[in-house]
Amino acid sequence: MSSPPWFEALDETLRSALIARGFSPTRCASWMDAARAGRTRDEKLAGRIEPVPLDAIPACATIDSSEAKRLEALGEKALRQGEVAVCVLAGGMATRMGGVVKALVEVAPNKTLLDWRIDELKAIGTRAGHTPPLWLMTSLATDARLQAAIRDRRSTVDVATFEQDAALRLTPEGHIWLDQQGAPSIYATGHGDLASALTRSGLLDDFIQRGGRSIWISNIDNVGATVDALVLGHHIDAAKALTVELVDARAGDRGGRPVLLDKRPVIAEDFRFPEDVDPSSLPTFNTNTFLVDARALATLDMSWTYFRVEKSVENTTVVQFERLMGEMTFGLEPAFLRVSRDGPESRFCPLKTQADLDRLREATCA
Repeated sequence: MSSPPWFEALDETLRSALIARGFSPTRCASWMDAARAGRTRDEKLAGRIEPVPLDAIPACATIDSSEAKRLEALGEKALRQGEVAVCVLAGGMATRMGGVVKALVEVAPNKTLLDWRIDELKAIGTRAGHTPPLWLMTSLATDARLQAAIRDRRSTVDVATFEQDAALRLTPEGHIWLDQQGAPSIYATGHGDLASALTRSGLLDDFIQRGGRSIWISNIDNVGATVDALVLGHHIDAAKALTVELVDARAGDRGGRPVLLDKRPVIAEDFRFPEDVDPSSLPTFNTNTFLVDARALATLDMSWTYFRVEKSVENTTVVQFERLMGEMTFGLEPAFLRVSRDGPESRFCPLKTQADLDRLREATCA
């Protein structure tokens, strides 16, 4: 199928850069049509929506219980045998902390979020006898800086980067948006890119061939989402392709929540709920931390929904279409696991603002 004329008219270097990052001219053309038609949040869920009963979501086993010891043993064995890789979403910029690459924000003197992750994996290697590889999903905005940052760290931990997908920003009228220099503007299309971007990188296939089985996925800024043998044991014991960590919901939470959609468990974003469903009434909240079976991820074949998002760039409203990680539950049946949100056992400690960072520096969330 030939490319649309507007794509062929782009600079050859730009076309190559886009194609290398999973860009589809046909998909972009459909986004142009959607923008012209004035469609906004037309991705509402269709079907019967019910809350997942709290008693149907297993809680992480109590530490030192016999069940916890059994599950920890499963997790420790998988770590010893090199069956786990850690994948961190590191494509974002810390705009509320001065516009720096989020992974390179210092959480202590001379210690960045990237260092935090590397130190964690080194400790696992010392304890388990095998250090899980660390994969950073970067973006156009962060890749070069992170590539430079990991060059002197490869000798201690196996760190690799792979870049998420990219697309072109549009005007609300459905045309390619041009910046102040008259050039098209590229953006990353969301952390839902992980499956396709990781497969494209070759890291996933290599990991599977070496006996890898589970991939731990989390946000770079969630310092609570550490590799934990107990949680890993829950994932292995559930024998599902996907495990999603949930916490008790609180007022002000914005993001994904577990529901039963026509009796099927999925994670749905707040904006997808119809008017008669109040997402704030649902008892649990998605932390965006996942454990996924490597082979299931490599063979995942599903139709992703790209959600329209309006952004302000150079004081102009632009339109982007993005996909979200939680929608993976529409392609892989999930097991849900309720983890702690408070105290020393908290697994949900996101650093979104300078105040969050200050609290971490004071060791209240370490």
